[in-house]
Amino acid sequence: MAELSTSTAHPARPLFSTRKIVHMSMLALAFLLPILTWVQAAGCAVLALLFNIFLLPRLGVDLRKSSHQDVAAGIWTGILLYTISVLTLILLYRHHLHVAAAAWAIMALGDGMASVSAEALRGPGLPWNCQKTWTGFGGFVLAGTVGASILTRWVAPTIPSDKVWTVSAAAAVVGALVESVPIHLDDDVSVPLVTGAFLFCAYLVERSALASNWPYLDQRIILALVINGCFALVALVLKMVKPSGAGAGLALGTLVYLGYGYKSFLMLLAFFLLGSLATRVGYAAKARRGIAEKRGGARSWGEALANTLPGAFFSILVITTHHEAAFLLALVAAFAEAAGDTVSSEIGQWISERAYLITTFQPVLAGADGGISVGGTLAGLLASAVVVGAGYGLGLCGIGGAAIALAAAFAGNLFDSVLGATIEQRGLVTNGIVNFTSTSLAGGLALAITFGLGW
Repeated sequence: MAELSTSTAHPARPLFSTRKIVHMSMLALAFLLPILTWVQAAGCAVLALLFNIFLLPRLGVDLRKSSHQDVAAGIWTGILLYTISVLTLILLYRHHLHVAAAAWAIMALGDGMASVSAEALRGPGLPWNCQKTWTGFGGFVLAGTVGASILTRWVAPTIPSDKVWTVSAAAAVVGALVESVPIHLDDDVSVPLVTGAFLFCAYLVERSALASNWPYLDQRIILALVINGCFALVALVLKMVKPSGAGAGLALGTLVYLGYGYKSFLMLLAFFLLGSLATRVGYAAKARRGIAEKRGGARSWGEALANTLPGAFFSILVITTHHEAAFLLALVAAFAEAAGDTVSSEIGQWISERAYLITTFQPVLAGADGGISVGGTLAGLLASAVVVGAGYGLGLCGIGGAAIALAAAFAGNLFDSVLGATIEQRGLVTNGIVNFTSTSLAGGLALAITFGLGW
């Protein structure tokens, strides 16, 4: 009886929670996408959202998902964010519903099987997040790949099956990486947004585009390795980067160089020089106030990834798709945003001890997450303009494209401050995640405008 009582007091946790069962069962709606217009699909998502808000609570089903921080703050997430993410996918990819379906499948099946695999099989933890396991990572990739492939073939049967499986597998790996990042942001938001963007771009990749650029790449890759190796060594000697930052910079810089040779590389170099210079301007004064960058401003691999990975991604798409001009503009916008964000923060902290929270305009100390100042904002806009101007001068974009890139970079800088004042200030994400998101947004916004205008 004692053993029975203990078992009753601590029942085994089911492999599939009620919330995850609902998540995966809702995926059945994705099979209706071939017979629905995007307006009808969005209407179904809205109805599902209303059902979850008004009817599910009356059924006594607890589908809430919370963390310790969320409980303390009185904020609940879960099934509502899931449904909102589905609606967002449909709206963003209304003309490419196979992308929405695939990202939906990765979110629902991948996340569900990651928990099941980790619980059932255990296994060693991931190097970057000991709370996640390799078995969970593998379960996410396997389930996400299969689900995304089946739904993509169902919604868009004309896409070659080999391409569907390749892209789905790559997107599932990306989704698993996003899900495993040690942040407190709900993965029902981060996973679909990132995988959806990746899927959209990946389906633009064509072998013929790479074949047409292949004759230039043999020499370009040698130059890329030599030039980036030299810059990484110099930056390391001058203590502008940490060893890990030099290694990451070498790899990412090589990818950027492959896109358009020295011209695309100069975009990266312009960002790096402007950011390093702004960090060192007034460094002693910033150090006295305790707001200077650590390690003398030397960048680590994480900071290199946050600011450079989006540009490197766009650079590879320059040579692997038939949308060279669009992705060149996205590259320019991404590096312009990264330069503007770094310069606005560093110069703003130097010239003023006070800033204003972008969400409420309440005065805060310089260096506070989400704080902005007139001087810092103008300095950041000027830095972005310098990068965009360099891109225009090098022929990477025309005058219209330059205006789009500058506007996208400025929007990305403002979004960076909004994220800093909200989710970063609450400790849900790191500054690196905010930087990566804002840089990606700038490039993605420039890309969306370009495609929208039919350029």
